[in-house]
Order: sequence, then C-alpha cells, then structure tokens
Amino acid sequence: MARPWPTELRFSKTDKALHVAFDDGKACIIPFETLRVESPSAEVQGHGPDQKKTVTGKENVLVTGAEPVGRYAVRLIFDDGHDSGLFTWDYLHALGESGN
Repeated sequence: MARPWPTELRFSKTDKALHVAFDDGKACIIPFETLRVESPSAEVQGHGPDQKKTVTGKENVLVTGAEPVGRYAVRLIFDDGHDSGLFTWDYLHALGESGN
C-alpha cells in the first residue's frame, strides 16, 4: 500500500495551525501548539520510549519557517527557537489522524 503523500502544506498564523492535505483524500488541521509539543526531536521525545518530555506553555507558539528535508519530511522552525524536529509525512498524517 502506498504511503500518504502531502499535496498541500499551508501555515496559517490566523488560526495558528498547519493545514495539510494528502493524496489519500485526508485533510487535517494540526495546531502549531500540537506540532511543538509533539515535535519528533530528541529534545522533546528523548532517546528512548520512557524519556519523552512534557512541553507546556506553547499555546501561542508560531511556525516561522519550514524547510524541506529530502522528499520525506519538513523541518519546522518555531518562534521560540525550536527547530530540530523533522516531521515526516507519515508523522504528520498520524498527528492528523489522532485529531489533535
């Protein structure tokens, strides 16, 4: 089965969310806060399953930039200086599925 591929990534400062559409027909809105607190970076996730850190106080965080990483991910840059998370297409799809 083919993996979902993003057809649109739109960052909205108005509603502080990423609007993403996939070629499987799924479209979702992921709040910037969710992207920040669920960042796949080692800083947030740790280096093992029991090391995840709870990040709080990010209700008003904004995404100030996005850089493609190969053909599989995007690196998001947040206005609080965090920029080490690589959001794969699968991870964004999963965040959208979870309804955050």
